[in-house]
Amino acid sequence: MLWDVHCHFPRDWEQPDGGDMVRLIDARADALLSAGVTRASLLSGGRVGPSYEDALKMARRHEDLFVPVAALDTDNIAPREIRRLHSLGYRGLKIIGTRHPYDSPRYFGIYAVAEELRMPILFHLGVIGGGVDYARTHPRRDPVAAETLRRVRERGRMQPRDVSATRMRPFHLDGIANNFPDLVIIGAHMGGTGNYDEAASVARWRHHVFLDLSGGETIERHAVERRLIGHEIGIEKLVWGSDCRDHEIAAHVESLDRMLVEVGLTPDEAARIRYHNAAELFGEEEPQLAGE
Repeated sequence: MLWDVHCHFPRDWEQPDGGDMVRLIDARADALLSAGVTRASLLSGGRVGPSYEDALKMARRHEDLFVPVAALDTDNIAPREIRRLHSLGYRGLKIIGTRHPYDSPRYFGIYAVAEELRMPILFHLGVIGGGVDYARTHPRRDPVAAETLRRVRERGRMQPRDVSATRMRPFHLDGIANNFPDLVIIGAHMGGTGNYDEAASVARWRHHVFLDLSGGETIERHAVERRLIGHEIGIEKLVWGSDCRDHEIAAHVESLDRMLVEVGLTPDEAARIRYHNAAELFGEEEPQLAGE
């Protein structure tokens, strides 16, 4: 079994304000199932995509697969809205791109309600990706990168925006966890490139802080080369996420399987990262302690 904790509601980038949502969600479900994913936390709503209500309708087309998670416009949402989203059927939250550091008291009302309702929160950590990966290519020499840059410019994604990776550092999760010790927190991308040590130190000492392995080929490579899995970050502290487009999901599942073999995990340890850790976080399995 395999749980994807970082699956965005699909978008038609040619029609960013809409598109055929039924076709999009069915194609995403087909891609996940074909790759071997059995459960997927579907991140929906917030600043982009369909409304929370419309996204739920689409998710319910594949109830055995999708677990609804509400993406928040955190600076423009009241804590009472979290209760409404929970009553609609959302079981977790996603936060990214806040105007203030994640552990600002401005957001404590949201965290308090999420803790009370046992809704895990997935936090983006580090620099927000997208567009051209200049560590791997450049529009000067790569036609695909040149076309990507052109499309990014056309969509306005290179305009000024109030976003900073310093507000989304792993150490901010420590501040949240200390104030809300029963809130389940998932830090995306193992902290983000450049933040692995910081993220590992928080997960090491805060009981309900976990990290996901999403983020693409670079983070997957670092997870092995830098001995993060099972060495710097405990097996019980890791979950997996795709965070990619339909045609890329299978390749990232293959990368996960390869990583778990390369770092020498037992089948039971691999199963925890693939499924059981996430199932416990979302209340579908009961956590067990030694001696119980």
